[in-house]
Amino acid sequence: MELQFNQSTHRRYNPLTGQWVLVSPHRTQRPWLGQKESTMAARPAYEPKCYLCPGNTRANGALNPQYKSTFVFNNDYAALLPGKPIDTTEQNESPFFKMEAAHGECRVICFSPRHDLTLPELPLEEVKSIINVWSEQTRELSEKYPWVQVFENKGAIMGCSNPHPHGQIWANSFLPVEIAKEDEFQYAYLQSRGTPLLLDYAHAELKDGARVISSNENWVLLVPFWAVWPYEYLLLPLFPVKSLMELTDDQKSTLAEIMKEGLIRYDNLFETSFPYSMGWHGAPSTGKANDHWQLHAHYYPPLLRSATIKKFMVGYEMLAEPQRDLTPEQAAQRLREVSPVHYKSRQ
Repeated sequence: MELQFNQSTHRRYNPLTGQWVLVSPHRTQRPWLGQKESTMAARPAYEPKCYLCPGNTRANGALNPQYKSTFVFNNDYAALLPGKPIDTTEQNESPFFKMEAAHGECRVICFSPRHDLTLPELPLEEVKSIINVWSEQTRELSEKYPWVQVFENKGAIMGCSNPHPHGQIWANSFLPVEIAKEDEFQYAYLQSRGTPLLLDYAHAELKDGARVISSNENWVLLVPFWAVWPYEYLLLPLFPVKSLMELTDDQKSTLAEIMKEGLIRYDNLFETSFPYSMGWHGAPSTGKANDHWQLHAHYYPPLLRSATIKKFMVGYEMLAEPQRDLTPEQAAQRLREVSPVHYKSRQ
């Protein structure tokens, strides 16, 4: 059966969102040419013209402090703004022009004062400090908003406008589309099975092993069975937990370890600073029990065959449904085969 699905076109179902992905593995039977190339010049530890480096002036004229670890500030060009939302009652009388008020807050997290070190290159204790900030920010913003989205866009290819390693947090007054889907399908699974969907899935993947990249006593990192992006990751806890806010110190330590290892394997695949968009999903702060929710992180990297050849979501993907050639099992095998030691430290 495994051989058949590695050679024949088929579709895979995502039980977390109810969506399908078309898999065409026969298109990858030609030899794999995974080029390794340098696409980034070495950056200095401090860049005088960088808006995010310690002590520098940002684009809006604000002055950064001489921060020594992580640094959080309100986004100077926020997509969501706090304050009284607009009244859309009259507009919503039309079935064609519905609107909904939206407000919130957007923040930036500088991971480190170092301009030249991405997250996989930071010491473990600094990775853990970032996780602590994610947790603290989520706790603070969850008191005001039902949804808090922690995320990182890494690399110019993912639209990141500043190379200084940083992430973002957007807190908003509504449940976004992707979260609403995950909420619906996780709730339905709990009602029918009595256990959280992603907790059952994590243990099923560990038992199968074909898509697992790494695991420890608390976490498993894998390429999901229904992955859309070539080297997509899903990072899952092996214990019941709804939010970053609930993690213990030991669980944060083991999370830092597996996160760092997974990102090193990304960089080592093509020996480049691997771009991606990642984000945490956890139980929204809606005042409900939300026992169906399980904390997890998605990593969506665009690279396909080299540091410069990416997967484009165009044509059929935009108009019908996502499609991939490389199977999740093949992607996981290639990621397992690369070293867990960063290529820069071996040079």
